[in-house]
Amino acid sequence: MNNNRRIFLKNLGIAGAAASVMPSLAFSAENKKSEFIKRKVTGFPSAAKEIRIGLIGAGIMGSQDAETALSHDNIKLVAVCDLYTGRLDEAKAKWGEDLFITKNYSDLLNRKDIDAVIIGTTDHWHKQISIDALKAGKHVYCEKPMVHSVEEGHEVINAWKKSGKVFIVGSQGMSSLGNEKAKELLKEGAIGELNYAEGFWARNSPTGAWQYHIPEDASPATVDWKKYVANTEKRPFDAKRFFRWRNYLDYGTGMSGDLFVHLFSSLHFITDSLGPNQISATGGLRYWKDGREVPDVLLGMFDYPKTEAHPPFNLSLRCNFVDGTSGSTYLKLVGSKGSMDVKWDEVVVKRNENTGQDDPFLAEQEKRENLRQPDRKKINPPLETVYTAERGYKGAHYDHFANFFHAIRTNGTVAENPVFGFRAAAPALLCNDSYRQEKFIKWDPVNMKIV
Repeated sequence: MNNNRRIFLKNLGIAGAAASVMPSLAFSAENKKSEFIKRKVTGFPSAAKEIRIGLIGAGIMGSQDAETALSHDNIKLVAVCDLYTGRLDEAKAKWGEDLFITKNYSDLLNRKDIDAVIIGTTDHWHKQISIDALKAGKHVYCEKPMVHSVEEGHEVINAWKKSGKVFIVGSQGMSSLGNEKAKELLKEGAIGELNYAEGFWARNSPTGAWQYHIPEDASPATVDWKKYVANTEKRPFDAKRFFRWRNYLDYGTGMSGDLFVHLFSSLHFITDSLGPNQISATGGLRYWKDGREVPDVLLGMFDYPKTEAHPPFNLSLRCNFVDGTSGSTYLKLVGSKGSMDVKWDEVVVKRNENTGQDDPFLAEQEKRENLRQPDRKKINPPLETVYTAERGYKGAHYDHFANFFHAIRTNGTVAENPVFGFRAAAPALLCNDSYRQEKFIKWDPVNMKIV
Protein backbone atom coordinates (compact mmCIF):
# COMPACT_ATOMS: atom_id res chain seq x y z
CA MET A 1 0.00 0.00 0.00
CA ASN A 2 1.50 3.35 -1.02
CA ASN A 3 1.97 6.37 1.25
CA ASN A 4 -0.94 8.25 -0.32
CA ARG A 5 -3.30 5.41 0.48
CA ARG A 6 -1.98 5.22 4.05
CA ILE A 7 -2.57 8.95 4.48
CA PHE A 8 -6.06 8.53 3.06
CA LEU A 9 -6.89 5.70 5.44
CA LYS A 10 -5.50 7.63 8.39
CA ASN A 11 -7.58 10.65 7.51
CA LEU A 12 -10.80 8.67 7.20
CA GLY A 13 -11.30 8.55 11.01
CA ILE A 14 -14.71 9.37 12.46
CA ALA A 15 -13.34 12.50 14.09
CA GLY A 16 -11.99 13.73 10.77
CA ALA A 17 -15.28 13.05 9.04
CA ALA A 18 -17.42 14.68 11.73
CA ALA A 19 -17.72 17.91 9.77
CA SER A 20 -19.48 16.07 6.98
CA VAL A 21 -22.31 14.63 9.10
CA MET A 22 -25.73 15.65 7.84
CA PRO A 23 -27.25 17.50 10.84
CA SER A 24 -30.82 16.81 9.79
CA LEU A 25 -30.17 13.07 9.89
CA ALA A 26 -27.97 12.91 12.98
CA PHE A 27 -30.81 11.96 15.36
CA SER A 28 -33.74 11.12 13.13
CA ALA A 29 -36.85 9.23 14.10
CA GLU A 30 -35.32 6.15 12.49
CA ASN A 31 -32.27 6.47 14.73
CA LYS A 32 -29.85 6.72 11.80
CA LYS A 33 -26.74 8.77 11.14
CA SER A 34 -25.16 9.47 7.77
CA GLU A 35 -21.63 10.47 6.89
CA PHE A 36 -19.76 11.00 3.65
CA ILE A 37 -16.68 8.90 3.05
CA LYS A 38 -14.25 11.66 2.15
CA ARG A 39 -11.02 11.19 0.28
CA LYS A 40 -8.51 13.64 1.72
CA VAL A 41 -5.86 12.75 -0.86
CA THR A 42 -7.34 13.16 -4.33
CA GLY A 43 -6.02 10.67 -6.86
CA PHE A 44 -2.38 9.73 -7.20
CA PRO A 45 0.37 12.23 -8.14
CA SER A 46 3.25 11.83 -10.63
CA ALA A 47 1.11 11.73 -13.79
CA ALA A 48 3.70 13.63 -15.84
CA LYS A 49 5.25 10.55 -17.42
CA GLU A 50 3.27 9.16 -20.36
CA ILE A 51 2.38 5.46 -20.13
CA ARG A 52 1.73 3.69 -23.41
CA ILE A 53 -0.57 0.69 -23.18
CA GLY A 54 -1.69 -2.24 -25.28
CA LEU A 55 -5.03 -4.03 -24.91
CA ILE A 56 -5.14 -7.81 -25.33
CA GLY A 57 -8.77 -8.93 -25.50
CA ALA A 58 -11.14 -6.19 -26.63
CA GLY A 59 -14.43 -7.69 -25.48
CA ILE A 60 -16.86 -6.12 -23.01
CA MET A 61 -14.55 -5.93 -19.98
CA GLY A 62 -11.35 -5.34 -21.91
CA SER A 63 -12.86 -2.37 -23.73
CA GLN A 64 -14.25 -0.96 -20.49
CA ASP A 65 -10.80 -1.32 -18.91
CA ALA A 66 -9.23 0.56 -21.80
CA GLU A 67 -11.78 3.37 -21.54
CA THR A 68 -11.14 3.68 -17.80
CA ALA A 69 -7.38 3.68 -18.35
CA LEU A 70 -7.70 6.43 -20.97
CA SER A 71 -9.72 8.59 -18.57
CA HIS A 72 -6.46 9.12 -16.66
CA ASP A 73 -3.94 11.78 -17.59
CA ASN A 74 -1.06 10.95 -19.92
CA ILE A 75 -2.18 7.48 -20.96
CA LYS A 76 -1.94 6.49 -24.62
CA LEU A 77 -3.45 3.38 -26.21
CA VAL A 78 -0.98 2.15 -28.82
CA ALA A 79 -2.22 -1.28 -29.88
CA VAL A 80 -5.15 -3.70 -29.60
CA CYS A 81 -5.18 -7.46 -30.03
CA ASP A 82 -8.29 -9.60 -30.38
CA LEU A 83 -9.17 -12.85 -32.12
CA TYR A 84 -12.37 -11.44 -33.69
CA THR A 85 -12.05 -9.09 -36.66
CA GLY A 86 -15.15 -7.12 -35.68
CA ARG A 87 -13.61 -6.01 -32.39
CA LEU A 88 -10.46 -4.85 -34.14
CA ASP A 89 -12.57 -2.77 -36.54
CA GLU A 90 -14.47 -1.31 -33.59
CA ALA A 91 -11.22 -0.48 -31.83
CA LYS A 92 -9.99 1.59 -34.76
CA ALA A 93 -13.33 3.35 -35.04
CA LYS A 94 -13.30 4.13 -31.33
CA TRP A 95 -9.65 4.91 -30.64
CA GLY A 96 -8.23 6.06 -33.99
CA GLU A 97 -7.06 4.79 -37.37
CA ASP A 98 -3.40 4.96 -36.31
CA LEU A 99 -4.00 2.20 -33.76
CA PHE A 100 -1.93 -0.95 -34.31
CA ILE A 101 -4.23 -3.99 -34.48
CA THR A 102 -3.42 -7.68 -34.57
CA LYS A 103 -4.82 -11.14 -33.82
CA ASN A 104 -1.44 -12.31 -32.49
CA TYR A 105 -0.66 -11.00 -29.01
CA SER A 106 3.06 -11.71 -29.52
CA ASP A 107 3.10 -8.96 -32.17
CA LEU A 108 1.85 -6.54 -29.53
CA LEU A 109 4.32 -7.71 -26.86
CA ASN A 110 7.23 -7.32 -29.28
CA ARG A 111 6.57 -3.60 -29.69
CA LYS A 112 9.10 -1.40 -27.88
CA ASP A 113 6.65 1.51 -27.62
CA ILE A 114 4.34 -0.31 -25.16
CA ASP A 115 4.97 0.01 -21.42
CA ALA A 116 2.01 -1.94 -20.04
CA VAL A 117 -0.74 -4.28 -21.18
CA ILE A 118 -4.31 -4.87 -20.15
CA ILE A 119 -5.29 -8.54 -20.38
CA GLY A 120 -9.04 -8.82 -20.90
CA THR A 121 -9.12 -12.21 -22.59
CA THR A 122 -11.00 -15.34 -21.62
CA ASP A 123 -9.78 -16.84 -18.34
CA HIS A 124 -7.97 -19.75 -19.96
CA TRP A 125 -5.44 -17.40 -21.56
CA HIS A 126 -4.67 -15.27 -18.47
CA LYS A 127 -1.72 -17.31 -17.24
CA GLN A 128 0.21 -17.65 -20.50
CA ILE A 129 -0.29 -14.09 -21.71
CA SER A 130 0.63 -12.73 -18.26
CA ILE A 131 3.87 -14.72 -18.20
CA ASP A 132 4.74 -13.79 -21.78
CA ALA A 133 4.01 -10.11 -21.08
CA LEU A 134 6.23 -10.08 -18.00
CA LYS A 135 9.05 -11.78 -19.92
CA ALA A 136 8.66 -9.11 -22.60
CA GLY A 137 9.23 -6.42 -19.97
CA LYS A 138 5.65 -5.14 -19.78
CA HIS A 139 3.72 -4.09 -16.71
CA VAL A 140 0.47 -6.06 -16.46
CA TYR A 141 -3.14 -5.33 -15.56
CA CYS A 142 -4.85 -8.75 -15.72
CA GLU A 143 -8.56 -9.19 -15.30
CA LYS A 144 -9.78 -11.47 -12.54
CA PRO A 145 -9.52 -14.32 -11.85
CA MET A 146 -5.77 -14.21 -12.27
CA VAL A 147 -5.64 -17.83 -13.42
CA HIS A 148 -7.90 -20.52 -14.84
CA SER A 149 -6.91 -23.19 -12.29
CA VAL A 150 -5.07 -23.30 -8.96
CA GLU A 151 -2.22 -25.22 -10.63
CA GLU A 152 -1.34 -22.08 -12.60
CA GLY A 153 -1.07 -19.66 -9.69
CA HIS A 154 2.54 -20.14 -8.66
CA GLU A 155 3.72 -19.94 -12.27
CA VAL A 156 2.39 -16.41 -12.57
CA ILE A 157 3.70 -15.41 -9.13
CA ASN A 158 7.20 -16.69 -9.96
CA ALA A 159 7.26 -14.92 -13.32
CA TRP A 160 6.18 -11.67 -11.66
CA LYS A 161 8.86 -11.91 -8.96
CA LYS A 162 11.55 -12.46 -11.59
CA SER A 163 10.34 -9.63 -13.82
CA GLY A 164 10.56 -6.64 -11.49
CA LYS A 165 7.42 -5.29 -13.18
CA VAL A 166 4.14 -4.04 -11.73
CA PHE A 167 1.33 -6.59 -11.91
CA ILE A 168 -2.18 -5.81 -10.68
CA VAL A 169 -5.20 -8.11 -10.79
CA GLY A 170 -8.43 -6.47 -11.92
CA SER A 171 -10.77 -6.96 -8.97
CA GLN A 172 -11.43 -3.24 -8.97
CA GLY A 173 -13.50 -3.22 -5.78
CA MET A 174 -10.18 -3.63 -3.98
CA SER A 175 -9.54 0.08 -4.50
CA SER A 176 -13.02 1.26 -3.50
CA LEU A 177 -13.84 3.81 -0.85
CA GLY A 178 -16.31 1.33 0.63
CA ASN A 179 -13.70 -1.36 1.19
CA GLU A 180 -11.24 1.10 2.69
CA LYS A 181 -13.82 2.51 5.08
CA ALA A 182 -14.91 -0.99 6.11
CA LYS A 183 -11.30 -1.97 6.80
CA GLU A 184 -10.87 1.07 9.01
CA LEU A 185 -14.14 0.48 10.90
CA LEU A 186 -13.38 -3.20 11.52
CA LYS A 187 -9.95 -2.32 12.89
CA GLU A 188 -11.51 0.29 15.19
CA GLY A 189 -13.87 -2.34 16.62
CA ALA A 190 -17.06 -0.90 15.13
CA ILE A 191 -18.72 -4.34 15.03
CA GLY A 192 -16.67 -6.04 17.74
CA GLU A 193 -15.01 -9.38 17.04
CA LEU A 194 -15.73 -10.81 13.58
CA ASN A 195 -17.35 -14.25 13.63
CA TYR A 196 -19.26 -14.55 10.35
CA ALA A 197 -19.39 -13.02 6.86
CA GLU A 198 -21.62 -13.50 3.86
CA GLY A 199 -21.75 -12.26 0.30
CA PHE A 200 -24.46 -12.22 -2.33
CA TRP A 201 -24.40 -11.54 -6.05
CA ALA A 202 -27.59 -11.86 -8.09
CA ARG A 203 -28.71 -10.93 -11.59
CA ASN A 204 -31.92 -11.01 -13.55
CA SER A 205 -31.18 -10.20 -17.19
CA PRO A 206 -30.08 -12.26 -20.19
CA THR A 207 -26.77 -10.41 -20.61
CA GLY A 208 -26.14 -10.64 -16.85
CA ALA A 209 -26.37 -14.41 -17.17
CA TRP A 210 -23.66 -14.41 -19.88
CA GLN A 211 -26.09 -14.54 -22.81
CA TYR A 212 -23.78 -12.20 -24.68
CA HIS A 213 -24.53 -11.00 -28.22
CA ILE A 214 -23.20 -13.18 -31.04
CA PRO A 215 -22.39 -11.12 -34.17
CA GLU A 216 -24.01 -12.18 -37.43
CA ASP A 217 -20.64 -12.47 -39.15
CA ALA A 218 -19.20 -14.82 -36.50
CA SER A 219 -17.38 -17.57 -38.45
CA PRO A 220 -13.97 -19.17 -38.88
CA ALA A 221 -13.27 -16.38 -41.38
CA THR A 222 -13.65 -13.63 -38.75
CA VAL A 223 -12.56 -15.53 -35.61
CA ASP A 224 -9.13 -17.10 -35.10
CA TRP A 225 -10.65 -20.22 -33.58
CA LYS A 226 -7.45 -22.26 -33.95
CA LYS A 227 -5.57 -19.84 -31.69
CA TYR A 228 -8.49 -19.64 -29.26
CA VAL A 229 -8.46 -23.40 -28.53
CA ALA A 230 -4.69 -23.83 -28.90
CA ASN A 231 -4.16 -24.41 -25.16
CA THR A 232 -7.27 -26.49 -24.49
CA GLU A 233 -9.40 -29.22 -26.08
CA LYS A 234 -9.58 -28.91 -29.85
CA ARG A 235 -13.18 -28.58 -31.05
CA PRO A 236 -14.95 -27.52 -34.26
CA PHE A 237 -15.80 -23.81 -34.46
CA ASP A 238 -18.62 -22.87 -32.09
CA ALA A 239 -19.69 -19.21 -31.87
CA LYS A 240 -21.32 -19.76 -28.49
CA ARG A 241 -18.09 -21.07 -27.01
CA PHE A 242 -16.25 -18.00 -28.26
CA PHE A 243 -18.71 -15.18 -27.51
CA ARG A 244 -20.43 -16.78 -24.48
CA TRP A 245 -17.27 -18.36 -23.14
CA ARG A 246 -18.06 -17.94 -19.44
CA ASN A 247 -20.59 -20.77 -19.73
CA TYR A 248 -17.93 -23.36 -20.59
CA LEU A 249 -15.25 -24.91 -18.38
CA ASP A 250 -12.53 -24.94 -21.06
CA TYR A 251 -12.47 -21.14 -21.16
CA GLY A 252 -14.24 -19.70 -18.11
CA THR A 253 -14.38 -20.28 -14.36
CA GLY A 254 -18.11 -20.16 -13.71
CA MET A 255 -19.97 -17.97 -11.27
CA SER A 256 -17.31 -18.31 -8.60
CA GLY A 257 -14.45 -17.26 -10.88
CA ASP A 258 -16.41 -14.36 -12.28
CA LEU A 259 -18.17 -13.05 -9.15
CA PHE A 260 -17.15 -14.83 -5.94
CA VAL A 261 -13.60 -13.66 -6.60
CA HIS A 262 -14.73 -10.04 -6.15
CA LEU A 263 -16.18 -10.90 -2.75
CA PHE A 264 -13.07 -12.80 -1.70
CA SER A 265 -10.89 -9.87 -2.75
CA SER A 266 -12.93 -7.39 -0.72
CA LEU A 267 -13.16 -9.66 2.33
CA HIS A 268 -9.43 -10.42 2.36
CA PHE A 269 -8.57 -6.74 2.01
CA ILE A 270 -10.91 -5.66 4.81
CA THR A 271 -9.84 -8.41 7.24
CA ASP A 272 -6.18 -8.84 6.19
CA SER A 273 -6.98 -12.52 5.73
CA LEU A 274 -4.93 -14.98 3.68
CA GLY A 275 -8.00 -17.07 2.92
CA PRO A 276 -10.00 -20.10 4.07
CA ASN A 277 -8.65 -23.53 4.92
CA GLN A 278 -11.81 -25.46 4.00
CA ILE A 279 -14.08 -24.99 0.98
CA SER A 280 -17.39 -26.53 -0.03
CA ALA A 281 -19.96 -25.65 -2.68
CA THR A 282 -23.30 -26.78 -4.01
CA GLY A 283 -25.78 -25.48 -6.55
CA GLY A 284 -27.32 -26.40 -9.85
CA LEU A 285 -28.49 -25.45 -13.31
CA ARG A 286 -31.97 -24.16 -12.48
CA TYR A 287 -33.01 -21.97 -15.39
CA TRP A 288 -30.42 -21.22 -18.12
CA LYS A 289 -30.57 -24.61 -19.80
CA ASP A 290 -28.82 -23.46 -22.95
CA GLY A 291 -26.01 -26.00 -23.10
CA ARG A 292 -23.83 -24.29 -20.50
CA GLU A 293 -21.59 -26.41 -18.34
CA VAL A 294 -21.69 -24.38 -15.14
CA PRO A 295 -24.51 -23.78 -12.61
CA ASP A 296 -26.66 -20.66 -12.54
CA VAL A 297 -27.18 -20.99 -8.77
CA LEU A 298 -24.12 -21.53 -6.60
CA LEU A 299 -23.68 -21.60 -2.82
CA GLY A 300 -20.28 -21.69 -1.13
CA MET A 301 -19.28 -22.29 2.51
CA PHE A 302 -15.82 -21.51 3.85
CA ASP A 303 -13.92 -21.90 7.14
CA TYR A 304 -11.38 -19.22 8.00
CA PRO A 305 -8.82 -20.20 10.65
CA LYS A 306 -7.57 -17.98 13.44
CA THR A 307 -4.59 -15.82 12.48
CA GLU A 308 -2.71 -12.88 13.96
CA ALA A 309 -4.93 -10.62 11.84
CA HIS A 310 -8.37 -12.01 12.75
CA PRO A 311 -10.28 -14.55 14.86
CA PRO A 312 -11.70 -17.70 13.26
CA PHE A 313 -14.89 -17.04 11.31
CA ASN A 314 -17.19 -18.58 8.72
CA LEU A 315 -18.11 -17.25 5.30
CA SER A 316 -21.08 -18.05 3.07
CA LEU A 317 -21.35 -16.84 -0.52
CA ARG A 318 -24.34 -17.03 -2.85
CA CYS A 319 -24.76 -16.35 -6.53
CA ASN A 320 -28.02 -16.48 -8.45
CA PHE A 321 -28.67 -15.85 -12.15
CA VAL A 322 -32.40 -16.64 -11.78
CA ASP A 323 -33.28 -13.73 -9.50
CA GLY A 324 -36.78 -12.44 -10.23
CA THR A 325 -36.26 -9.43 -7.94
CA SER A 326 -33.64 -7.95 -10.32
CA GLY A 327 -30.66 -8.82 -8.18
CA SER A 328 -28.49 -7.37 -5.46
CA THR A 329 -24.83 -7.34 -4.50
CA TYR A 330 -23.28 -6.97 -1.08
CA LEU A 331 -20.74 -8.22 1.42
CA LYS A 332 -21.81 -8.41 5.06
CA LEU A 333 -19.47 -8.75 8.03
CA VAL A 334 -21.06 -9.78 11.33
CA GLY A 335 -19.36 -9.30 14.68
CA SER A 336 -20.06 -9.53 18.39
CA LYS A 337 -21.37 -5.93 18.56
CA GLY A 338 -22.89 -5.33 15.15
CA SER A 339 -22.58 -5.79 11.42
CA MET A 340 -21.41 -3.99 8.28
CA ASP A 341 -22.98 -4.11 4.83
CA VAL A 342 -20.19 -3.24 2.43
CA LYS A 343 -20.57 -1.97 -1.12
CA TRP A 344 -17.95 -0.24 -3.25
CA ASP A 345 -19.38 3.22 -2.55
CA GLU A 346 -21.28 2.66 0.71
CA VAL A 347 -20.90 1.06 4.13
CA VAL A 348 -23.83 0.60 6.53
CA VAL A 349 -22.93 -0.15 10.15
CA LYS A 350 -25.63 -1.58 12.42
CA ARG A 351 -24.96 -1.99 16.12
CA ASN A 352 -26.67 -3.89 18.91
CA GLU A 353 -28.74 -1.50 21.05
CA ASN A 354 -27.46 -3.16 24.24
CA THR A 355 -23.79 -2.78 23.33
CA GLY A 356 -21.87 -0.90 26.00
CA GLN A 357 -19.65 2.12 25.53
CA ASP A 358 -16.31 1.27 23.87
CA ASP A 359 -14.39 4.28 25.16
CA PRO A 360 -13.32 3.77 28.83
CA PHE A 361 -13.40 7.50 29.58
CA LEU A 362 -16.90 7.94 28.15
CA ALA A 363 -18.07 4.75 29.89
CA GLU A 364 -16.91 6.09 33.27
CA GLN A 365 -18.47 9.48 32.55
CA GLU A 366 -21.76 7.81 31.67
CA LYS A 367 -21.63 5.75 34.88
CA ARG A 368 -21.14 8.84 37.04
CA GLU A 369 -23.93 10.72 35.26
CA ASN A 370 -26.28 7.80 35.90
CA LEU A 371 -25.46 7.93 39.62
CA ARG A 372 -26.01 11.68 39.73
CA GLN A 373 -29.28 11.71 37.75
CA PRO A 374 -30.61 8.13 37.71
CA ASP A 375 -34.02 8.99 36.26
CA ARG A 376 -32.96 11.42 33.53
CA LYS A 377 -33.64 10.31 29.94
CA LYS A 378 -30.73 10.18 27.50
CA ILE A 379 -30.16 10.77 23.80
CA ASN A 380 -29.46 7.32 22.42
CA PRO A 381 -26.62 7.02 19.92
CA PRO A 382 -27.65 6.05 16.41
CA LEU A 383 -28.01 2.31 15.90
CA GLU A 384 -27.31 2.61 12.18
CA THR A 385 -24.65 4.70 10.47
CA VAL A 386 -24.57 5.01 6.71
CA TYR A 387 -21.28 5.98 5.10
CA THR A 388 -21.62 7.01 1.46
CA ALA A 389 -18.99 8.11 -1.04
CA GLU A 390 -18.47 11.83 -1.28
CA ARG A 391 -20.01 13.53 -4.31
CA GLY A 392 -17.71 13.49 -7.30
CA TYR A 393 -16.24 10.07 -6.47
CA LYS A 394 -15.06 8.51 -9.73
CA GLY A 395 -15.44 4.93 -8.58
CA ALA A 396 -13.38 1.86 -7.74
CA HIS A 397 -12.54 1.05 -11.35
CA TYR A 398 -10.94 4.47 -11.85
CA ASP A 399 -9.01 4.24 -8.59
CA HIS A 400 -7.73 0.73 -9.36
CA PHE A 401 -6.11 2.01 -12.54
CA ALA A 402 -4.83 5.04 -10.65
CA ASN A 403 -3.07 2.65 -8.27
CA PHE A 404 -1.61 0.73 -11.23
CA PHE A 405 -0.30 3.77 -13.08
CA HIS A 406 1.08 5.40 -9.94
CA ALA A 407 3.01 2.22 -9.09
CA ILE A 408 4.49 2.14 -12.61
CA ARG A 409 5.60 5.77 -12.42
CA THR A 410 7.06 5.56 -8.93
CA ASN A 411 8.26 1.93 -8.86
CA GLY A 412 5.71 1.44 -6.10
CA THR A 413 3.29 -1.27 -5.00
CA VAL A 414 -0.33 -2.06 -5.84
CA ALA A 415 -3.37 -3.08 -3.82
CA GLU A 416 -3.71 -6.47 -5.54
CA ASN A 417 -0.47 -8.05 -6.65
CA PRO A 418 -0.34 -11.67 -7.92
CA VAL A 419 0.06 -13.14 -4.43
CA PHE A 420 -3.05 -11.37 -3.18
CA GLY A 421 -4.80 -12.09 -6.48
CA PHE A 422 -4.09 -15.81 -6.27
CA ARG A 423 -5.27 -16.01 -2.66
CA ALA A 424 -8.59 -14.50 -3.82
CA ALA A 425 -8.82 -16.64 -6.96
CA ALA A 426 -7.93 -20.01 -5.42
CA PRO A 427 -10.94 -20.47 -3.10
CA ALA A 428 -13.21 -19.27 -5.90
CA LEU A 429 -11.77 -21.80 -8.34
CA LEU A 430 -11.91 -24.55 -5.74
CA CYS A 431 -15.65 -23.93 -5.43
CA ASN A 432 -15.95 -25.38 -8.93
CA ASP A 433 -13.96 -28.46 -7.90
CA SER A 434 -16.04 -28.92 -4.74
CA TYR A 435 -19.26 -28.57 -6.72
CA ARG A 436 -18.23 -31.08 -9.37
CA GLN A 437 -16.60 -33.56 -7.00
CA GLU A 438 -19.27 -33.19 -4.29
CA LYS A 439 -16.75 -32.96 -1.46
CA PHE A 440 -15.01 -30.62 0.95
CA ILE A 441 -11.61 -29.35 -0.18
CA LYS A 442 -8.78 -28.49 2.19
CA TRP A 443 -6.64 -25.48 1.28
CA ASP A 444 -3.43 -24.11 2.78
CA PRO A 445 -3.87 -20.31 2.54
CA VAL A 446 -0.33 -19.57 3.77
CA ASN A 447 1.55 -21.73 1.26
CA MET A 448 -1.24 -21.48 -1.31
CA LYS A 449 -1.68 -25.16 -2.11
CA ILE A 450 -4.29 -27.92 -1.87
CA VAL A 451 -3.87 -30.10 1.22
